[in-house]
Amino acid sequence: DSDLSMRTLSTPSPALIFPPTSPGFQNGRGSSTSSSSVTGETVAMVHAPPPTRLTHPLIRLAAKQQKEQAHVDRLPDHSMIHIFSFLPTNQLCRCARVCRRWYNLAWDPRLWRTIRLTGETINVDRALKVLTRRLCQDTPNVCLMLETVIVSGCRRLTDRGLYTIAQCCPELRRLEVSGCYNISNEAVFDVVSLCPNLEHLDVSGCSKVTCISLTREASIKLSPLHGKQISIRYLDMTDCFVLEDEGLHTIAAHCTQLTHLYLRRCVRITDEGLRYLMIYCTSIKELSVSDCRFVSDFGMREIAKLESRLRYLSIAHCGRITDVGIRYIAKYCSKLRYLNARGCEGITDHGVEYLAKNCTKLKSLDIGKCPLVSDAGLEFLALNCFNLKRLSLKSCESITGQGLQIVAANCFDLQMLNVQDCDVSVDALRFVKRHCKRCIIEHTNPAFF
Repeated sequence: DSDLSMRTLSTPSPALIFPPTSPGFQNGRGSSTSSSSVTGETVAMVHAPPPTRLTHPLIRLAAKQQKEQAHVDRLPDHSMIHIFSFLPTNQLCRCARVCRRWYNLAWDPRLWRTIRLTGETINVDRALKVLTRRLCQDTPNVCLMLETVIVSGCRRLTDRGLYTIAQCCPELRRLEVSGCYNISNEAVFDVVSLCPNLEHLDVSGCSKVTCISLTREASIKLSPLHGKQISIRYLDMTDCFVLEDEGLHTIAAHCTQLTHLYLRRCVRITDEGLRYLMIYCTSIKELSVSDCRFVSDFGMREIAKLESRLRYLSIAHCGRITDVGIRYIAKYCSKLRYLNARGCEGITDHGVEYLAKNCTKLKSLDIGKCPLVSDAGLEFLALNCFNLKRLSLKSCESITGQGLQIVAANCFDLQMLNVQDCDVSVDALRFVKRHCKRCIIEHTNPAFF
């Protein structure tokens, strides 16, 4: 174990305090009665480390008895640090206020590779400022150990908080700010420009974010290679409603190393945007364009250029996709493992047949709400996709018990089957249960239990 007694004890540590209206512990987070807070908001307060000794004899005696009863104090430092590693950031800060030993342990650098803050009331900008200031103690203005920042659902996060992260955390690798709708493009640009190792970025639900790019200063400095300087591999822009084809073009040109991209409910994206994406980002393994209503079979032709690299594809509720688009995917993306085509009402048994014969390693398929898929399509699946583990047929009006029995007789590894709102008999469901013993069946038949 490292000698923690040499750490500076006079440096203040932050406690993330909840409003006085929330007494005790709520959802694993406790409120402090010894800390001041501003009415109606959460603040990050600075406090000194606990005192070294208690002066009154009776107090010392009570403390001694309490210490003798506290079995946790008998644990070695490495065990305490391991326990602390499971705590969220605000609870870790509170642990630092218990005693001097806990203060030293709570600020061990190994515990501060991640900052995780959640909640709508917390003053995230202030908390991040205080935390990074404390973590920059040994390396002024630079926090070298921090690699992950998760502030999902913190609606009070603004550009100021992201500027703090960008300025102080050059080693940042993962940033999640989902649901923080007050942040803008400028703050995101600063983060990706000043954190060259950033690989994972989640801005889902950030409706003001319309693009991912380097700042103008960074682009000029790194030109002409600036297009390859953003090392993001995972990008989630779900519910970024304002994202358009031009913004996707810029993202693709700057984030050429993308392997995971999620564009769920980016309703302004069209086939043209997907064409830009396939020009620059040829390493994508997982792609979601669910609920992008303007994506059609032409977009599927572009996505098919990923060929065997594509393993996961979600095109749910893309009503313009038909068997033609499915044929493009099936022909070129033979190693596809997951396909979500729920609500693509233009898909028929012919599309399922082509998919089953070419993507034989398919493990998960959702073709719910595809009324033109019948038992004939299920038979092609059963005879070709023996590794199928998850199958959703919810609201498929043409499916009967005969098709389910064919699937169950051939796909023994089936683990999940959704036949809600399908006209299937109890006998067919029992047949599935007998042949696929590990299968969980989701159904709406009250006679089967």
